Amino acid sequence: MARRQVIEVAGLSHGNNPIPVAVRMGSSLVTGGINPVDRQTGKVPEDAVAQIAAAFANAKAIVEAGGGTMADILKVDVRLKDMAQRDALNAEWLKHFPNVHDRPVRHTSQAAMQGASVIQIEFTAEIS
Repeated sequence: MARRQVIEVAGLSHGNNPIPVAVRMGSSLVTGGINPVDRQTGKVPEDAVAQIAAAFANAKAIVEAGGGTMADILKVDVRLKDMAQRDALNAEWLKHFPNVHDRPVRHTSQAAMQGASVIQIEFTAEIS
């Protein structure tokens, strides 16, 4: 039996690259880059707010596929195309992590994105 459990979510992939969306080993779950794709259409929404919501919806789907919940996430790394989107990011963050005393840490940086994407996230979770 493999030590790593590859986590798959319908509608999410790294294209033709041989990289899983996420991997769980023991109680740890780590993702690769999570893009703002709408899993139903396979397309990136045009609106930045919708993209940010889609990225978090994809993160939620991944952690749940790995046997956890958003409450199990320890750290989130966010890359934004434009730091002016930080207010929209913070609004979505508060939807998923409303308790000031029970949130993961987050690092946000500016980065070039492929195509029309304005966000990419990665996270680490500890699932008991």
